[in-house]
Parts: sequence; structure tokens; C-alpha cells
Amino acid sequence: MIETSPTRMNLLTRRSQFALASRGVDLLQKKRDALVREFFALVRETIEARKELNTFAREAHEALLPAKSFDGPQTVEAVSLSEPLISSAEVEFRNIWGTRVPRLSVDWPHGPAASPIALGGRTVAAQASFKKLSRALIRMANTESRLRRIGEEIKKTARRVNALEQAVIPGIRSQIRHIEQVLDQQEQEDIFRLKRIKGKIGAGKS
Repeated sequence: MIETSPTRMNLLTRRSQFALASRGVDLLQKKRDALVREFFALVRETIEARKELNTFAREAHEALLPAKSFDGPQTVEAVSLSEPLISSAEVEFRNIWGTRVPRLSVDWPHGPAASPIALGGRTVAAQASFKKLSRALIRMANTESRLRRIGEEIKKTARRVNALEQAVIPGIRSQIRHIEQVLDQQEQEDIFRLKRIKGKIGAGKS
């Protein structure tokens, strides 16, 4: 504990610090609770996104094999290279109790790059399946990145709460108690000295 001069000014300062630290704990606890609620909501969303991703990955794989068999690997590869995966993408941020949570916003191409008439039905189906898979991948990336970011912030906030509750606030409380004890003792000594002085004065007059 840092030694503090037992003065009334320091007592007022420590009491102000104690009130500020207590308010800080309250705000951090509210932030932690809000982040925990968001975290568990994202856990459910992540589980759903993972299931969706696995489903679309299986469907895309199953659609790819017949497309290559009927239209040929070269045709399927040419179709896959003829259309960009995404038109554009940018990272957006959502603010949750001061925590910037990222989200990837994607614009997807509209319409097929090649005429469906020039392609076999199985290749068109495979193309549609991989578009679904691409969207599922973006959703999965968004939920997992937000989940990771919020999880890190929960840990950081919990460490701050623990530091305030277990070290800072007890230390300030101990300093306040020490100063109060010293000031009380000084006050008792001052009263005792005054009584002695009054006694001497009274004895001198008599």
C-alpha cells in the first residue's frame, strides 16, 4: 500500500477516488453483462451458421461431380472463372458498449455470367450451389469474428473488474481507514491537551 499523509485533504481525495472506482466497477459490470448476452446470442447464431455451411458445402460438392461428368471439367472451370465471387466488400463496425465489433458487408453479382441455355442443367445447378456456399462462408466468417472479438472484450473487462474489486478498491478503503484512525487519534490528543491547558489555567487563577 502506498503511504499517504494522514491529512483531511488526503482523506477527501481518497473518498473521491473510492466513489469513482465504485462507479467504474458498476459500469464495467454492466458492460460485461451486456457483452455476455451478446456473446451467447452469437453462439446460437454461430451454431446455426456452421450447420448451414456444412449443408451447403455438401450440396455444392454433390452438385459438382455430375456437372463435371456431363459438361466436362473444362466447361465447369470456365464457368467458375467467368463470374467474380463478389462485386465488392467492406468492413462495417457495430458499437457494443464501446467495443467495435466488425462485420463484412458484401455485394454479390446479379445474374449469371453465362447464358443458362449454353450450359447443361447440372452445371447451372452446381453454380447456384456454390453461390449459396459463398454466402454461407461470409455469414460464418462474420459470426465467428464477432464472437471472437466480443469474447476477448469480455475477458478484458472481467480483468478490469477484478483489479478494481480485489486490489484498487480494497487499497483505497484501507488508506481511508488508516487516515481516519490517525485523524481520530490526533483529535483525541488535541482534546486531551486542551483539557490539560484549561486545567493549568484554572489552577493558576486559583
